[in-house]
Amino acid sequence: MEAIPVLLATGGVCAASGLFAWAAVAPSSQLFGRTVRQTGDPSAMALTFDDGPNPAATPMLLDLLDRHGVRATFFLMGQHVRAFPALAKEIAGRGHTIGNHTETHRRLVFCSSAEIRSEIDRCDDAIEGATGKKPRWMRPPFGFRGPLLDGAVRKGGGAGVVMWSASARDWKPGPPERVIRSLRSARGGDIVLLHDGDFRVLEGDRRRTVAALEHWLPRWKDAGIRFVTLDDLQERRY
Repeated sequence: MEAIPVLLATGGVCAASGLFAWAAVAPSSQLFGRTVRQTGDPSAMALTFDDGPNPAATPMLLDLLDRHGVRATFFLMGQHVRAFPALAKEIAGRGHTIGNHTETHRRLVFCSSAEIRSEIDRCDDAIEGATGKKPRWMRPPFGFRGPLLDGAVRKGGGAGVVMWSASARDWKPGPPERVIRSLRSARGGDIVLLHDGDFRVLEGDRRRTVAALEHWLPRWKDAGIRFVTLDDLQERRY
């Protein structure tokens, strides 16, 4: 009988650990603070790009988006902005929204508030130095977040943490067809996760992402979907 409380306690710890892990990584989790993960409008889609700016892919994406009259949101890394400030400025100059994706793409789950703020602040400084404007939105690297993230973002004046409801899964090596298939489920109302950069290198190969959007953008537009940025959603309450 003495073993029963021990087993119950062990089970409770395992359950709590499982809940923490789910809350830290699941895009739909709201346990550690409310996130933005849908547009709230079934006719509107938000395309979002992580890990740039990247001269090997971002200019091609900007030209493609221009051709279709689409504005998107780019979550930039501070280190990459410092390497390519003119490209970050060009993203903003073409009318796209820029968000914070931390300075170094660090996993923030077990970071202290001070460490989180350092990652966010250094990225903010890089973006503001390149574009003249401090970003309002933040997306955590890998989508990983802990209980301290939301408070750290809002304490610094950020509008909120942005996740996603559809993913291109374009970080995996492979042909464009694989990314095209991953985007089959994307619909109006979704915030779509894509990548124009690679956090591991300055000039990563994201041609598969460009090719997949060349396929999908005209089809989405023919379906009546319009495209919005995170700043377009700023008056909505989350």
